[in-house]
Amino acid sequence: MTDSRDAIFPIWKPQMITSTDVVRKVKSRFNLSKVGHCGTLDPFAEGVLIILSGNKTLESNKYMNTVKTYRATIVLGRETDTLDILGETIRVKALENRFSNQDIEKVLTEFKGEIKQRPPAFSAKKINGVRLYKFARKDIFIHLKPVSILIDEIDFISFNGHELVIDVKCHKGTYIRQLGNDIAKKMGTLGHLKSLTRTSIGNYNFKNTFQLEDIDNWKFLKH
Repeated sequence: MTDSRDAIFPIWKPQMITSTDVVRKVKSRFNLSKVGHCGTLDPFAEGVLIILSGNKTLESNKYMNTVKTYRATIVLGRETDTLDILGETIRVKALENRFSNQDIEKVLTEFKGEIKQRPPAFSAKKINGVRLYKFARKDIFIHLKPVSILIDEIDFISFNGHELVIDVKCHKGTYIRQLGNDIAKKMGTLGHLKSLTRTSIGNYNFKNTFQLEDIDNWKFLKH
């Protein structure tokens, strides 16, 4: 192993583990004093997570600002407080209209380009130094003003009547959970994410990322 404390670890985060947990594992395994991640990936989600150590942490904005791609499965008809499968159901509304694949593709085009999005209550966004999800866990829901986000591409993959699968290529600040709910509302119903995979960050994808279970065999990467 290269004896360097300044490194990048492109990791494929598994489901049901937090991004902070991954940081702790890397920090402990390699006895590092300074470690951070570039962009939180929700516990229920899997996919590319960039971990930086040492002076590489000063380059975090480089990776935060890199284009990301996702695959999301939206369950229509039910909204949860977290907008994902781990949350508690707060509202139910059946999908009344019938949608063809062409109808859905037309809906999705409305979310392409620069759009406004309200950050979800359960998010890592900070208010006065406190992350929103910490307020939400205490049943304090802060509704922020919508902000501008940029979605380069949003592609229809499949629809079976109650689950919609999409691919999204977007920039920093985009919340896919919120996007899923917003798409569902545009279809006249509610929604939450059943699954979410961050398929790439820049040039990093499943093929060139570390698997967490193989951490004992990892090598430092100096870029």
